[in-house]
Amino acid sequence: MPERNPYQMALEQLDKCARIMNLDPNIHEILKYPKRVLCVYVPVRMDNGKIKVFTGFRSQHNDALGPFKGGIRYHPNVTMEEVMALSIWMTWKCAVAGLPYGGAKGGVICNPKEMSVGEIERLSRGYFHAISSIVGPERDIPAGDVNTSGREMAWFMDEYSKVKGYNVPGTVTGKPVIIGGSEGRIEATGMGVAITGREAAKKLGIDLKKATVVVQGFGNVGYYSAYFMEKLGCRVVGVSDSRGGIYSKKGLSVEDVSKFKEKTGSVVGYPDAENMTNEQLLEQECDILIPAALENQITEKNADKIKARLVLEGANGPTTPEADEILFKRGVVVVPDVLANSGGVSTSYFEWVQNLQNYYWSKEEVIEKLDKLLVKAFNNVYETYKKYGTDMRMAAYICAINRVAEAMRVRGWV
Repeated sequence: MPERNPYQMALEQLDKCARIMNLDPNIHEILKYPKRVLCVYVPVRMDNGKIKVFTGFRSQHNDALGPFKGGIRYHPNVTMEEVMALSIWMTWKCAVAGLPYGGAKGGVICNPKEMSVGEIERLSRGYFHAISSIVGPERDIPAGDVNTSGREMAWFMDEYSKVKGYNVPGTVTGKPVIIGGSEGRIEATGMGVAITGREAAKKLGIDLKKATVVVQGFGNVGYYSAYFMEKLGCRVVGVSDSRGGIYSKKGLSVEDVSKFKEKTGSVVGYPDAENMTNEQLLEQECDILIPAALENQITEKNADKIKARLVLEGANGPTTPEADEILFKRGVVVVPDVLANSGGVSTSYFEWVQNLQNYYWSKEEVIEKLDKLLVKAFNNVYETYKKYGTDMRMAAYICAINRVAEAMRVRGWV
């Protein structure tokens, strides 16, 4: 059977929500398609002197709530369908968080691991120049994604500023602080996971001072999720990275594990902890499980072995639809990625606001605003979850679609 493409998956999710919430068929029809998808061909002079032409895309799904927002990825497997699907998911993500944005996504078919810094810079500037007519602070604000970071955002911002003839810091988010990035952006996604975890624990009657946590993945999101859960009083008993995991009933010091990983390159081998595979780690005793590594980690094969009462999705798509059903039937609450890891896009919004005002906030102000925003978003989703009797993922999508649909109606689109 051919693999379902991500665009079909996004449409299936939309159809399912539309049925549950009795969505106006006209709104449903509009939401199936992006407003526009731009395909660009970018000639780049490679280090060997030859010109190579790269294909790039920018999909802009829906801007009923505000300008488009979404990352740009560099990967050999980028397709137009993938970018279209991701732009739909960004519409929901921004709407769930209550941000005044619509969804977009961009991608370039390339393998940056096989390119020099100079080649990546020339490609970045060429691609952004090519899409410059449809982006900008009032239209579409890109950000980092797979294989793109602050470095590429700085090049994008600089290229767009050259096109305009003046500095436009609000063109992209995720920039280095020195050129208009926001304080708190680095830890924002992990902090958002912890904030939604704290709120979910209140609803489920989990005492965080007695709770145990397992975190799969110890990159940026995994580390900061573990760090902030520990700050809330939890005992972190297991963590892992791409080489494997460690588990200790007594608890681990997140800071010490991080230092150990810096020295050795992995958490594996940390003293006084049991080494195990990533798969085994997911099935260990704990109250809260945070998959913060890759997609499709909790599947129909292991969902019935998950011992946690609460799952917080730090990664994008770590739970398959089949696993979702099994966990829901078992009474395990899953706070979905679209809500749990939206601290990143929320702080991107704060960065854009600061750029537009040309007035910058302290890290404390950013954290305070993020906390308030995510608590409100969580409560909206939780109320919908109770109202419809679905799982939290469906509830989040229903919340999002409701907001977008309302904006479309008010604007007279339907």
